[in-house]
Amino acid sequence: MAIFTFAEPPLLSRSTIDRADEIRDDAERLARGWPDARVLLVDANGRSGIGPDGLRWEAASTFGDSIPEDAVFIGIRDGIDLWTVRVETIEGKTADPRGSLGRLEPDEAGLLVTALGILNWHATARFSPVDGSPTVPARAGWTRKSTVTGREEFPRSDAAIITVVHDGADHVLLGRQSGWPDKWFSTFAGFVEPGESLEQCVVRELHEETGLDVVEPRYLGSQPWPFPRSLMLGFEARADRDQPLDFLDGEITEAVWFPREEVVAALKSGDEWLRGDPAGEPADDPSVRLRLPGSISIARALVTAWAGV
Repeated sequence: MAIFTFAEPPLLSRSTIDRADEIRDDAERLARGWPDARVLLVDANGRSGIGPDGLRWEAASTFGDSIPEDAVFIGIRDGIDLWTVRVETIEGKTADPRGSLGRLEPDEAGLLVTALGILNWHATARFSPVDGSPTVPARAGWTRKSTVTGREEFPRSDAAIITVVHDGADHVLLGRQSGWPDKWFSTFAGFVEPGESLEQCVVRELHEETGLDVVEPRYLGSQPWPFPRSLMLGFEARADRDQPLDFLDGEITEAVWFPREEVVAALKSGDEWLRGDPAGEPADDPSVRLRLPGSISIARALVTAWAGV
């Protein structure tokens, strides 16, 4: 069986932005950078402002002379401090991240993913999980502290495996959930449970979703997935194509072993399913039985790596 790898990191894992963790505690340094800083607005639905060349960044001066308490410092680019703030609404053109991320250059995509992930955490961390006391942002938005005890809470990323399953030869198994558009298939994913390794999670999830007993799970790479705040850990694993499928947990309603040539054709067709973006759903072609997730998904990167495209 040939070993395959990612030709390049998944789309949302290519950012080179300096996160500058060392200045998150330096209030004086952050204040000096604020007058020239830029701020990315994200609304309650996760939409951000879009300009002709990518994300639309607002001048920090529009927020006043001091840094808003709920602003989060997300890095430095070309000597300019970058922040993000969640707002109720955004004036002007906006875009849903599922549809816009694939059209951004890697650093901008990485900044948007970071903004979404940290803001989504803040939205659900307003009270201490220990004693229920209110919490407030600290360290430029990268922690929250209890107003009663001072206990510090850190951002959470939910670990999930995502696996491309193949037979060790020329077929790959792809599945679909009942609510997905017709003919759209993807790889298999699930959250890591307490007390299990990533490899154990691969074996468990594939058995629960397909009834298959996969072997030799192998890690390929990872990608942040800010819906709401996950880290997708990409694997490949092998299964017996003759073993009967059994959708034990009901999450997957259909799975098909596709031959390599059909997968390659689907990848080269340019069709992409971008949930939240109607333009991502092409007109139906009766001769086609397979369409794949969009380029922003590590699922597509996994399938591409297996297919050798």
